[in-house]
Amino acid sequence: MLRLVLARHGQTPANVERILDTVLPGPGLTDLGRLQAEALGKELVADPRGPVTALVSSPARRARETAGLVAPAVGLTPGVVEGTHEVQVGDLEGRNDDDSIARFRATYDAWREGDVAARMPGGESGRDVLDRYLPALEGLRAEHPDGTVVLISHGAVLRLVAHALVGGIPELGSDDHVDNCGRIVLGADHAGWSLEAWRREAPGGLASTRDATGG
Repeated sequence: MLRLVLARHGQTPANVERILDTVLPGPGLTDLGRLQAEALGKELVADPRGPVTALVSSPARRARETAGLVAPAVGLTPGVVEGTHEVQVGDLEGRNDDDSIARFRATYDAWREGDVAARMPGGESGRDVLDRYLPALEGLRAEHPDGTVVLISHGAVLRLVAHALVGGIPELGSDDHVDNCGRIVLGADHAGWSLEAWRREAPGGLASTRDATGG
């Protein structure tokens, strides 16, 4: 059975300023973000369910930096998986005003409720995101049918994908927040995907302030 850990990247300057920053390569990590990534590595190693067998990230700089800081703890060289970058917000890119953030969240909320045709203004629809992300996950599943794979990705996209794979998670209600280096753990076997854990909190008690894309 495959165990897939979808982990969010560490904190970035854009997260601190609540800036919608989604275009590749994007920003790197803050000092806190680097500490979060190192703490994530320690928690992954301490997990009693077995060692990490593969470590990969989205092509975004913040995800690659996070994976690079996790790598020494798990003893693996990280790879990059195309198609697993953040939702592209189009006309909202670079903005942090309340109206723009409200539009982003309203579109994401529509996706979570099943309306994946809804589109970020000038950017991607939920369907666009799923059409690039889900094949990437199936590729990982084919390459690693067993073991624990850690994918360092992004707040909005990993939440959308998790909801899509397990058919929604009613017990979360409207609060499906995932802090920096928080993680969603999915299992995959012949019957499909299942939710093992939804960890909102940053590892090591290193919490970030809630930002525009993390929830």
